[in-house]
Amino acid sequence: MPSGSPAKSPGTTDEDILDPGVYEGLAGVRLAMRRFLSFSEAALSEAGVTSQQYQALLVIKVAPQGRIKVRELSEQMLIQHNSAVQLVDRLESAGLAVRIPSIADKRSVLVGLAEYGEKVLDALARRHLGAMLENEPLLIESLARLRELAQMG
Repeated sequence: MPSGSPAKSPGTTDEDILDPGVYEGLAGVRLAMRRFLSFSEAALSEAGVTSQQYQALLVIKVAPQGRIKVRELSEQMLIQHNSAVQLVDRLESAGLAVRIPSIADKRSVLVGLAEYGEKVLDALARRHLGAMLENEPLLIESLARLRELAQMG
């Protein structure tokens, strides 16, 4: 087998073999993501916020009028309703979020950002944006390689 050719597993055809560039592209994407996540974990720890709390703050911030029902928060966070209730409890205890009675539906409670939550989120979002942009070249190069290879296949 020529050097640089991908190795075949028994029972596979040439069409089943992925181009080595696919692995390089996937490795590049994962490296960019790991670098970003490593930065994020450190920044969040420094701010005293968990990853789940930061995600919740982002979800609340982008909700219409900056308010969201707990049920909708659980759906957007991909967590169970009772877990979302506990998350909101922790956000509220930390001074990051507030519960607001719904005017439209007296049975519903909305969650919004507290003033402190706005400040924490703003500072974290600025830092995260910078870290994402630092990883942009590797991510773009890796995704472009994967797109090119997918279009050839």
